[in-house]
Amino acid sequence: MNSSDLSVLYEDNHIIVVYKPQNVPCCEDSTGDDDLLSVIKSYIKEKENKPGNVYVGLVHRLDRVTGGVMVYAKSSKAAARLSEQMRSGGFEKKYLTVVNGQPKEKKATLTNYLKKNPINNMVYCCPATTEGAKKAELEYAVLQTVGSLTLLNVKLHTGRTHQIRVQMANMGNSCYGDMRYGNPEQKGKIALWAYSLGFYHPVSKERIVFKVEPPKDAMPWKLFSITDDTLIYD
Repeated sequence: MNSSDLSVLYEDNHIIVVYKPQNVPCCEDSTGDDDLLSVIKSYIKEKENKPGNVYVGLVHRLDRVTGGVMVYAKSSKAAARLSEQMRSGGFEKKYLTVVNGQPKEKKATLTNYLKKNPINNMVYCCPATTEGAKKAELEYAVLQTVGSLTLLNVKLHTGRTHQIRVQMANMGNSCYGDMRYGNPEQKGKIALWAYSLGFYHPVSKERIVFKVEPPKDAMPWKLFSITDDTLIYD
C-alpha cells in the first residue's frame, strides 16, 4: 500500500480521517508490512511538500484484520486532546460483525475480563480476580439473520485487544472467518468492520461522526442488506 492508495474521508489542519483496509496494520509492527500510519505520513509529506519528518499521531487502534474508519492526529495538541477523549469516553466506536449461528438474545450487553498471552498473542476470558485481567464490555443488537449467519451491530464500551472476537466466541457465536477464535476451517477475511466513529473535534469541539460501510460484494457481507436504514447510529 502506498499514499496513492489512501482513501481520505476528511482532513483539516488538525486531523485526518481515513478508510483502513483489512489486513493492513494501523501502525508499524513486527511484520514490517506497509502500515497505515507510515502511508499517511508519506501522503502528507507529498501533498504539503513538507521537508523532514512529518508528525502523525496514532490515537486509537484497529486490529490488523479489521477494516473501517480511523482518525489520526496531525498535531501533538490534537493527539493529546483525542487521546483524552479516548480515556474519558468521548469516542464512540461501532462495528458490524457477522457471527456463526444465532445469539440467544436479540440485544445484550456482554461483560467479561480478558487477559492476553504474549507468547501466542491470544486473548482469553478469565475470572475478574486474575492478575492482569482487564474488564471488557460491549453491547450488541441483532440486525439480520440469513441461514446460519447473523449480522450484528456492536458498540464498544472498552477497547481491548481482539475484544469483539473473543467475546463473540465466548458467547458461542464466533465471528465469520475467525480461524483463531472460531472455526479454523472457515477461511476468508474476518467479518469485522468498524463502520462508525464519533468524537469531538479537538479544536472546534464540534461533535462529528464518520461512517464507512463494508464491501457489499464480499462474503459474507453480500448476503445481507446493509443500508443506512439497517444500521444503528443512536
